[in-house]
Amino acid sequence: MEKRSHNMTMLVDYYELTMASGYFECGMQDKIAYFDVFYRKNPDGGGFSIVSGLQTIVEYISELGFSKQDIEYLRGRGFSDDFLEYLSNFKFTGDIWAIPEGTPVFPGEPLVTVRAPLIEAQIVETYLLLAINHQSLIATKTNRIKRAAGDRIVMEFGSRRAHGESAAIMGARAAYIGGANASACVKADIDYNVPAVGTLAHSWIQVMGDEYEAFKAYATLHPNDCSLLIDTYDALKSGLPNAIKIFKEFKPEKMSVRIDSGDITYLTKKCRKILDAAGLEKCKIIASNSLDEYLIRDMLSQGACIDSFGVGEKLITSKSEPVFGGVYKLVAVEEDGKISPRIKISENPEKITNPGFKKTIRFYDRTTDKAVADVVMLADETVEDPYEIFNPEHVWKKKQITNFYTRELAVPIFEKGKLVYELPTTEQVRNYCKDQIDTLWPEVLRFENPHTYYVDLSKKLWELKNSLLEAHSF
Repeated sequence: MEKRSHNMTMLVDYYELTMASGYFECGMQDKIAYFDVFYRKNPDGGGFSIVSGLQTIVEYISELGFSKQDIEYLRGRGFSDDFLEYLSNFKFTGDIWAIPEGTPVFPGEPLVTVRAPLIEAQIVETYLLLAINHQSLIATKTNRIKRAAGDRIVMEFGSRRAHGESAAIMGARAAYIGGANASACVKADIDYNVPAVGTLAHSWIQVMGDEYEAFKAYATLHPNDCSLLIDTYDALKSGLPNAIKIFKEFKPEKMSVRIDSGDITYLTKKCRKILDAAGLEKCKIIASNSLDEYLIRDMLSQGACIDSFGVGEKLITSKSEPVFGGVYKLVAVEEDGKISPRIKISENPEKITNPGFKKTIRFYDRTTDKAVADVVMLADETVEDPYEIFNPEHVWKKKQITNFYTRELAVPIFEKGKLVYELPTTEQVRNYCKDQIDTLWPEVLRFENPHTYYVDLSKKLWELKNSLLEAHSF
C-alpha cells in the first residue's frame, strides 16, 4: 500500500523545480530576489479581508529541507547530480516580512514579502500561496458571518464538508481568528486551542427509538449542561415538549434546544414563546442548517429568536466565493549590491504589478483612532505630516491627511533563515483581529456596496511604476 509523506517541502508545483534547476545550471542560485504575496479583490464584494495563514508558513519554513526520498524521486525525473547535491543541503536562508494574522487588509497590499536566494524564493511559492489563500478566505468569510450574528455565538460546524483534513483543521483555526466562538473540530482544539464543542446528532435519538428516552439518557450523562436536538421527528409537536419535560425534571444549570431543519425563523419564534410560558426563559435556542451571513441577517431581521448559530459548509468552503485569488510575483532582484525593481505588464490593467521592495503604511486619525488610508511605498521612504495621498489610477483625486499617526503593517518574520517573530497564541490573534476590525469605519463593514477604503501608492512608487511601464512599452 502506498504511504503518503508528510514532508511539505515537496508540496510544490513542478515548474518551481524545473525553474530552480534552470537557475542552478545558469549559475543564478545565489542571486537575491524579492517576491510579494498579494491579492486583487475582496471576496463576496466585501470592503476588506482578514489575513491568516502565517502560523502555517512559519511551521513550513522552519522544517524546510529535502529528504533522501525526495532526492531519489527527483533523480528519477532526470535532474542533474549537481543540482540534487545542492538540494540535499537545502534550507531557507532568506528574509520574510508579513502582515500579522488577524489584520484587516486590502487588495494590492503585500501580505508577505520574501527576500532570498532565487531558488529558495521560488521553491516556497506554492505553500505560501495555499496557506494565505485558504486561511484568509475562511477568516474573512467567518468575520462576515459573525458580524451578521452580532453578539450571538457562532460555532464552526464544517469539518465534514471541508476540502480535506488540513482544510478542516486550519479552516477551524482561521474561523476562530475571524470571530467564531468555537468549532466542532477536536483536532483544531488539540493543535491550536480552538474551543471544541458538540452535543448529539439525530442518530442518537433514532437509535434509541423513543425521543423522550433518548433525551433522558443524554440528560443523565450531562445533567448540568444539557443541549437537545428537537427536530428529529417534529420540532414543535414532539421535540420541544419532550425537551421541556427533561429540563423540568433535571433542572440543568445550562440548557438549550437546537433546530437543524424547517422554517427556522418561524420555529424559533414559536419555541421562544412556549419555553417562556413554561418558565424556561433561560433556555437558549441554537440554529444550524446551511447558514451564511445573508440567511442569518434575514432571519434576525424577521424576528428569529436565536442565541447561537452553528455554521458549516458555507463557512468552511466559503461557498459563495471559494477562491481568494492571492498571487506570488517577482518585484525586484539585487544587482551589484543594489535593488533593481521588476514589473509584470499585462493587457489587463489589474494584473500589472507594483515593482520594488515595498512596505505598507496605515494612517490612523488621532482623534478617532480609525484607519483612514493605507499607502504602499518603497521601503526606504518616510512619512511627514501633512501627507498627500492620491488615487493611482485617477491622479487628480487627491487628499491631504493631517493629525494622524501611522503603523507599518508588515513585521520581520525570518532574518537570514532564523525565526525572529514570536508567534502569538490563537486566542491572542483572535482578540487582535477583533480590535483591528474596530479601527475600520462602519461604511467599510457593509456587506453590499461597502465604502472603498483608500489604498494608494506613494508618489515615488507611482513614478517608478510608470517609468518601468514606459521603458517596456512597444
